[in-house]
Amino acid sequence: MNHTILTETDFFKYIDGEDCNELHSSYNAFVAKVIELCHELDDVRLVSVALMYAEIELKFHHKHDAISEGCNITRFIHKALTFIRKMQKHLSSTVTTVPPLNPSDKEKNNTPALKWTGNAIDLVELIYGFSEMGCINNGNIPLNELAPTLYNLFGVESKDCYRFYTDIKHRKNDSRTYFLDKMQMKLNEKMQRDDELERMRR
Repeated sequence: MNHTILTETDFFKYIDGEDCNELHSSYNAFVAKVIELCHELDDVRLVSVALMYAEIELKFHHKHDAISEGCNITRFIHKALTFIRKMQKHLSSTVTTVPPLNPSDKEKNNTPALKWTGNAIDLVELIYGFSEMGCINNGNIPLNELAPTLYNLFGVESKDCYRFYTDIKHRKNDSRTYFLDKMQMKLNEKMQRDDELERMRR
């Protein structure tokens, strides 16, 4: 994806010109393009770069502080800039929950294939464990991207991951990773049962 994908839209062509007849519709098409980009592209970093580039081009546009004769191009620049910044803020808190403009019936009724039915704090233990192990994307994924992705995968409403982590840190036991310790114990017990069954079959 090219970082100029948003600045190559008709909206930028019309704010650079003097013809205001198509400005309103081109602005709406620009907004639709931003939403489509955020919804359909998996790599949030590429989306962020395109949004940042469009933000800078709008912020320093030569008509940003001027009222054009016949129509208020500045107002549309301000609106587009505000929308870009809102979408950047939205992306920073969640990765894949931007809704499509015209969702199909299948998308409307779509529910995650996996559903986390444990405690939210247990999932946070797992997320921090993945992060520290560096076992996803070779460790090249920041926690603020990893957590929303796993929340979305398991159909969990976005939580304050750091607040749960703070609660985990404040636990008083020698081992503070209750969920991971229990998981380790359960898995070892299963392997012991399987070993015993294999011995009985001989």
